[in-house]
Amino acid sequence: MSDDAKDLAEAQRQHWQNTYTAHPGMYGEKPSAPAVHAARVFREAGATDVLELGAGHGRDALCFAREGFTVQATDFSPTGLEQLRQAAQDQGIAERVTTTLHDVREPLPQPDSSVDAVFAHMLLCMALSSQEIHALVGEIRRVLRPGGVLVYTVRHTGDAHYGAGTSHGDDIYEHGGFAVHFFPRHLVDSLADGWTLDEVHPFEEGDLPRRLWRVTQTLPR
Repeated sequence: MSDDAKDLAEAQRQHWQNTYTAHPGMYGEKPSAPAVHAARVFREAGATDVLELGAGHGRDALCFAREGFTVQATDFSPTGLEQLRQAAQDQGIAERVTTTLHDVREPLPQPDSSVDAVFAHMLLCMALSSQEIHALVGEIRRVLRPGGVLVYTVRHTGDAHYGAGTSHGDDIYEHGGFAVHFFPRHLVDSLADGWTLDEVHPFEEGDLPRRLWRVTQTLPR
């Protein structure tokens, strides 16, 4: 990683930490629409455990736990994870949720073939290089069991903020303190190499609105 990339990564880590501290539970308690979709897909696939990457303060991880899944939630913000643990305790589902402080630029801590399903809402489109994104999906493939499912969402190059703000190269633009890697379609396709690409579903979220893809792909058995 270059010095500029390291500086950006650290700045983003601190920005998210500060944001969760200033705005506890900032996304509310209601799960995201992609998480509701993912819970249905995971159940249909026979999954019993879910690894969520970039869980933040936990609105989606808690949804999975309430749906009966065992959840491993990771994030690089200690503050976000503390809010998640407290919410799980308050909701009486703490026994189904574990949290791990982790930066996805590093190898995942889970063993090979150890989880049924992976969920990542707007995690892959954070300030990660294309190389780091490919490495992460390789790690996801390693920890999934055969037949495991990955559901992720990303903002794409059709989003109104694409090309706006400060450019960091590699389709990464920083706007309002948040750096986003906007996905071209060929990146989605390349990440599905060796998988079954089940769906690339366009949707919108938020006030701008943000324009995203919800991607579902399955590891061969």
